[in-house]
Amino acid sequence: MTLDKIFITKPILPSINLLQESISEIWQSGQVTNYGAKHVALEKKLRSYLEVANISLFNNGTIALLVALKALDLPCGSEVITTPFTFPATTHAIFWNGLKVIFADIDEKTMCIDANKIESLITKNTSAILATHVYGYCCDVEKISKIAKKHNLKVVYDAAHAFDTKIDGKAVGKYGDITMHSFHATKLFNTIEGGCLVCNDESLNAKIRLLSNFGIKNEEEVLDCGINGKMNEIQAAIGLLNLDLVAEEKKKRKVIFDLYQNLLSGIKGLGLMNFDDNHTNSLQYFVTRIDPDISLVTRDEIFERLKENNIITRKYFYPLCSEYSIYKNIPSSNKANLMVANKVKREVLCLPFYGDLPLNKVEEICEIIKKLMI
Repeated sequence: MTLDKIFITKPILPSINLLQESISEIWQSGQVTNYGAKHVALEKKLRSYLEVANISLFNNGTIALLVALKALDLPCGSEVITTPFTFPATTHAIFWNGLKVIFADIDEKTMCIDANKIESLITKNTSAILATHVYGYCCDVEKISKIAKKHNLKVVYDAAHAFDTKIDGKAVGKYGDITMHSFHATKLFNTIEGGCLVCNDESLNAKIRLLSNFGIKNEEEVLDCGINGKMNEIQAAIGLLNLDLVAEEKKKRKVIFDLYQNLLSGIKGLGLMNFDDNHTNSLQYFVTRIDPDISLVTRDEIFERLKENNIITRKYFYPLCSEYSIYKNIPSSNKANLMVANKVKREVLCLPFYGDLPLNKVEEICEIIKKLMI
């Protein structure tokens, strides 16, 4: 069986005519960056959409994470507890801030940081927790909050996979001190590149904004060591148009999600995503888990067979961040400390998932998997 090449995702893009109109407005204004009209409008629209008190837009999510940690004034060289089962940017943001990465294992079901493993890693030098909401599964935010309060720690959430996600009806961005959302082209909502930080504290948001613009207060004052994290007007224009497309994209993805679930359920050794009733599915990825102890084939064999058929999947997140050369020698990277993460890294396979993916292609993908596994 041969297929046209199918990628893991495809970004939503606005009408080229509408984008040209929007760019014409930017050209007429003469302001292409530095908090122009599009930037201001997108911030306002996203603040309402995400149901958050404060928001600052960024040129990408990695810079946003760097600024989030900087804004919290964590002691230089202090320890930040995080997970190895995440995108490199998460741990790199800790390292770039001159902080020490401490890895905690993940929860077997959600694949997020295991809140029950955090407290044993806390020392007098621990200053914060940086946890990732993985594939739209949410961290145990209530337990993490209790631990943070008990030990006077800051909490930052990487919500790159959790756009518009709610826990018990409450926006995910309302938890912790700061939450980062990514607007990369691979995400449900995108500005091609981009991201934002949201927080409940107005004074903290003011510091975030200061740091995102070199620490400049005005024409004559620079108050802190900031960075250039500002979103430009072209990105903001695309974001304004794309935000209007998210609802339809989610409807399409839900149909595809349900079809995958229906066609792949009941296969021995193949695990599927199941969300608790108390929080929403972000519809960012469609994730399968192939148990090598039960399945007739391994995850890697399925990956290669799909690739042979021009179907591009992803082993998110393999290898673990704890296996990178810059982190592998720290004590918390020891496999004995990360038993679940080292198990899950061999099981996860993300399948193509985007609104324009034809349903017959979903059926063909599932048929290939079934032939290998049944």
